[in-house]
Amino acid sequence: MNAPIPNTPGCRDVPLLKERGQREVFCGLTAIVWLHRKMQDAFFLVVGSRTCAHLLQSAAGVMIFAEPRFGTAILEETDLAGMADAQAELDREVEKLLSRRPDIKRLFLVGSCPSEVIKLDLEKAAERLSSAYGPAVNVVNFSGSGIETTFTEGEDACLAATIPSLPSTEARQLVVAGALPDVVEDQMLGLLEALGVGPVSVLPTARADQPVAVGPNTVFALTQPFLNETHAALVRRGARHLPAPFPFGEEGTTAWLRAIAHEFGVSEERFNEVTAAPRDRARRAVAQASAPLREKSIFLFPDSQLEIPLARFLTRECGMTALEIGQPYVHRDIVGPDIDLIPEGPVFSEGQDVDLQLDRARAARPDLTVCGLGLANPLEAEGLTTKWAIELVFTPIHFYEQAGDLAGLFARPMRRREILQLEAEA
Repeated sequence: MNAPIPNTPGCRDVPLLKERGQREVFCGLTAIVWLHRKMQDAFFLVVGSRTCAHLLQSAAGVMIFAEPRFGTAILEETDLAGMADAQAELDREVEKLLSRRPDIKRLFLVGSCPSEVIKLDLEKAAERLSSAYGPAVNVVNFSGSGIETTFTEGEDACLAATIPSLPSTEARQLVVAGALPDVVEDQMLGLLEALGVGPVSVLPTARADQPVAVGPNTVFALTQPFLNETHAALVRRGARHLPAPFPFGEEGTTAWLRAIAHEFGVSEERFNEVTAAPRDRARRAVAQASAPLREKSIFLFPDSQLEIPLARFLTRECGMTALEIGQPYVHRDIVGPDIDLIPEGPVFSEGQDVDLQLDRARAARPDLTVCGLGLANPLEAEGLTTKWAIELVFTPIHFYEQAGDLAGLFARPMRRREILQLEAEA
């Protein structure tokens, strides 16, 4: 059967540097920006402040005349002071929204920092509104608050909230969890179909009338390493996880597909027949795009939960040396296969104490630092070359055809630095 990919002395047993201090992360509401594009009959109603509304408006770039599938029920001073019945006001806003938008079949009530501070019970509100408007509209709540989470965990909370109500099935099937750009999802499904794997369902679904069913004969694979709660919710429903490196680059994509192929009894001959050509294209694309990264060092601040799989890609496929790999939360059942493949040497940190981590980055002087927007400009002013972590979430980077683009995202700031140095010397 399919042999495992070649291994090096990995980092599975390396102790984590656990930090619990000030953090620099985006708000979990940001996930709505890509989720509302994937779920075509859903609406995301944020119960929050004007700041929440401005964040989403600016992050999504929505024009004033557009009618997006998200909005904000503004909490006014009277709500925050307990002078108004916030539940009654929320009911009125939902009634107005659904009367104006009959196309909505799934309504997500999204908690924010303000709604959580005043202890507004959105779970109770979702139950009440589901009774009032169901079964035509399914109302679910999840938290997008930035108080305790990083920005990608908004997607995790959203998907996990939908799983308890999914229908049951006894059928043998594969569920792939994680929102991907449509073109990338089509590529993935095309590869799985060519391998003869099926039936395959994808979570999230585009429409409510095409729900994913889950049961004891369901196996699932994750395409995003930040789906901790989604993983737990699927396991509670009886599904079984297929652990594998994440599909970043040629090696990661091949290992991810191989885990699924092994589960579904795909022969080695069939596997090689389907993957040989795209693997070759990916290897050549990465080799060309990663030239500026060879023998360079990298320091990854915790931001997107993508850090460990990306570090595996950058060290093994792009020839970089990782000095520190920070991640907001390390779920070893999910990212363990990637940790196993990372060459020994880097510090693994979980959580963040931003001042201490900045001190370590300044002392290490890496060739490239991956961090959030709030840290990038100050570090650039200190002479460090930086890469915005958030761009990695909004850009297609999964699977074979995007492997070269992924390497290019890290190579561009290196090239920019070289150009600036040449201009300064001229």
